[in-house]
Amino acid sequence: MRVIDLINSQEKTAFSFEILPPLKGTGIERLYQTIDLLREFDPKYINITTHRSEYVYKELGNGLFQRIRLRRRPGTVAVAAAIQNKYGITVVPHVLCSGYTCEDTEYTLLDLQFLGITDLLVLRGDKAKHESVFVPEKGGHAHAIELEEQINNFNKGIFVDGSEMTVTKTPFSYGVACYPEKHEEAPNLESDIYWLKKKIEAGAEYAVTQLFYDNRKYFAFVEQARAAGITCPIIPGIKPMKKLSQLSVIPKTFKVDIPEELAHEVQKCTTDEQVRQVGIEWCIRQCRELMAHGVPSIHFYSIGAADSIREVARQIY
Repeated sequence: MRVIDLINSQEKTAFSFEILPPLKGTGIERLYQTIDLLREFDPKYINITTHRSEYVYKELGNGLFQRIRLRRRPGTVAVAAAIQNKYGITVVPHVLCSGYTCEDTEYTLLDLQFLGITDLLVLRGDKAKHESVFVPEKGGHAHAIELEEQINNFNKGIFVDGSEMTVTKTPFSYGVACYPEKHEEAPNLESDIYWLKKKIEAGAEYAVTQLFYDNRKYFAFVEQARAAGITCPIIPGIKPMKKLSQLSVIPKTFKVDIPEELAHEVQKCTTDEQVRQVGIEWCIRQCRELMAHGVPSIHFYSIGAADSIREVARQIY
C-alpha cells in the first residue's frame, strides 16, 4: 500500500519516523535497535535518508594531496530492502538531485523496482560542504521538480536516453519536502509555497515538513498553502530537543526558530538529561496540539533521539 493510502486510511494520527544509514564500514544492528525500540507504535512507514558523495583530500606522503570523492553513508537502497524484508514495514528511501547524475538516479530506480520498493521521498538535497551555493552534478538535476519529471517518465516506461522499457512494473509514488519557516534559499515564504504547489502538481502526493518547534508556524503555513490551492496532506516533522548545545545548533543547521518559552526552559537546565526531559515534555505538547487539529500523520526525525521519541509516543499513541 502506498504511503498516501496508509496515511489516508488511518482513523487516528499515523506514526512514522526517519533513520540514517550506518557509516561506511559499520553494521546495520544499531538501526535494527532503533526500529525495535519504536516498532510497538505501529509505524506506517520508515524513511531512509540518502547522502551525497563529498570531496576529501588524501595526503600522499610527499607533500601532495589527492582529491577524491567519498560517500560516508552508502547503502540507502540496501538498508531499505533489509528493513522491508525483516519487518514488513513500508520503506521510503530518499532520492536526491544533490550528488547524483540522471544515470545514477535511473540505476537507483531500477534497483528499487527490482526490490519491490515503490515509495520515495524526492528531494533536491543539500549543497556540498565545499560549495557556497548548490551546484548540480554534470548531467544531474538542479531542482526536485526536474527529478520528479524523470521519475514520472520512468513510470511511463521511458529511460533517460528516451528508449522504452520492455517491461514496466508498479509505478513509483512519492512525497516531497516543505518548510514552514521557508527554505533558507527562498526569498520569501510565498515563493516557497509557489514551488511547493508546482511539486505537487508535478505528481507529489504529500509533503513532509522540516522539523519545527512552534506549532503556530506550522498552522500558518498550512493555512497559506491551502489558500494557494495545495490540498495534499502536509505532514508535520518533529524532533524532540535533547542537548544543551542544540539550542544554538538547531537554528543554525535547520534554519528554524526556537520559541521563547522553550528556549527559556532549556536555558534553565544544567545537564543534557534535564534538557532531554524538557524536550520530551515540549514534544508531547506539540504532538497533542497537532493531533487535536487533525493532522493525518506525525513524522519523527529519530536520529540521536529514538529514546526520547519512544517516551513521547508512549504518551500520545
